Amino acid sequence: MKTYQVPQYGDISQMQWNEHPIPEPGAHEIVVKVAAGGVNPVDIMIAHGDFKLLFPQKTPFTLGNEFAGTVSAVGSEVTRFAVGDEVFARPRNKNMGTFAEFAVAHEDDVALKPTNLTMVEAASIPLVMLTAIQAFTEKTKVGPRSKVFIQGGTGGLGSIAIQVAKHLGAFVATTVSTPNVELAKELGADVVVDYRTENYELALSEYDVVLDTLGGDETLRAMKVLAPGGTLVSVVGPPDTSLAEAAGKPWLKPLMFAMSRKPRAAAKKLNVQYKFLLMHADGAKLDEYRPVLESGEIRPVVGSVFAFEDTDQALELAEAGKIKGQPKPKPGKIVVEM
Repeated sequence: MKTYQVPQYGDISQMQWNEHPIPEPGAHEIVVKVAAGGVNPVDIMIAHGDFKLLFPQKTPFTLGNEFAGTVSAVGSEVTRFAVGDEVFARPRNKNMGTFAEFAVAHEDDVALKPTNLTMVEAASIPLVMLTAIQAFTEKTKVGPRSKVFIQGGTGGLGSIAIQVAKHLGAFVATTVSTPNVELAKELGADVVVDYRTENYELALSEYDVVLDTLGGDETLRAMKVLAPGGTLVSVVGPPDTSLAEAAGKPWLKPLMFAMSRKPRAAAKKLNVQYKFLLMHADGAKLDEYRPVLESGEIRPVVGSVFAFEDTDQALELAEAGKIKGQPKPKPGKIVVEM
């Protein structure tokens, strides 16, 4: 099978195509013929080596962290799936490698594909939906009286996070550029701030939760909209000690503590909390939300679709937000179609 691999940690321009045997499933694993794979900022971070201390990969390794496809083989102990089932998943870290013609996943990480979604649409969902769910139910407790601010409301994560927060009953504010204001409203945002014409920290206040999708100085800026006691959950900021615990490497806690010093200090000054989230695989949660997807209450927003042989362009777009010589991309998720 054909795979798109990271030959060594560093610049994504160094990535290369390789050929490998089709994998065999372990006892509790399934092999999926991949129809489409979602592209995420975490793919770029992994390729750069941002997580190599926590989740080291032996190079070369295949990139990609979510898929939709058809089950082609099942392990001897698998009970939930059969050959021919259409499925979608965010595989656990050790099964990373969905930019390939076939991928392996533990059965606990997989769910049946929503019947109303195409393979491309389904592939755009698992990682970002689980990220939003875990941010709003594990790192914080979002409910009907919660006020939630989501940065980048029409991006791959933001477009789903708005809908998940509304599903949980929250009042939602978001930031978008001028052309995307109406889309953000269609997705359910109660307040939409055009960041090209307004300063969101002046327009918003007393929010319970911020989902930080931008990082850098924006992490500290977004804290200013929180009410005292509120929580900023970042998926792109510096990791805190919880990541070392999740990775089973408590000896890295001092390093994680030092890396998150700046946002933690800013949070303490404002009497709020800073938390980092690296989402985890959860097939049961995807299955729980499948009826919500099938009813249309939460819908995927796919912006750019690339052929498998153009995976390099998909990653370029994910990293830079644009491709040289091409028009500005549509809002929504980037997907590679096999």
